[in-house]
Amino acid sequence: MKVILKEDIKGVGKKDQVINASDGYARNFLFPKNLAVEANNENMAKLKAKQNSAKFQKDQEREEALKVADKLSKILLKIKVKAGENGKIFGGVSAKEIAQELEKEYKIKVDKKKIDLKDTIKTLGIQTVEIKLFEGVIGKLKVDVISE
Repeated sequence: MKVILKEDIKGVGKKDQVINASDGYARNFLFPKNLAVEANNENMAKLKAKQNSAKFQKDQEREEALKVADKLSKILLKIKVKAGENGKIFGGVSAKEIAQELEKEYKIKVDKKKIDLKDTIKTLGIQTVEIKLFEGVIGKLKVDVISE
């Protein structure tokens, strides 16, 4: 019997996956526990509509991420810090500071966890920072660290 899983079941399949299950397993375990529904025409149509909606949503988010990546490539973000005489910064510029400054200056909201900094920026000058906006979409932002 073909069934559509409503939840992930270890060893059986993932949510919204169509699987072949024995009649007894489906009728005595999956259906009573509301873990699956029968894969009839109506339920298959609902599943197809749900998948199309999810795909459309993902495409929209990807388009939005591409627009943000394009904006980021044209920005030179200036961050003022206190520095010593040889260009050494007291402390450092973190991903959190970059995210806050980007939102304050350009109204672009980026999660600090998505800013790919190996370590805090500890020198003056222009650095290129990668920001993971979406699956496969990486924005490059130039950050100019200047002394106060």
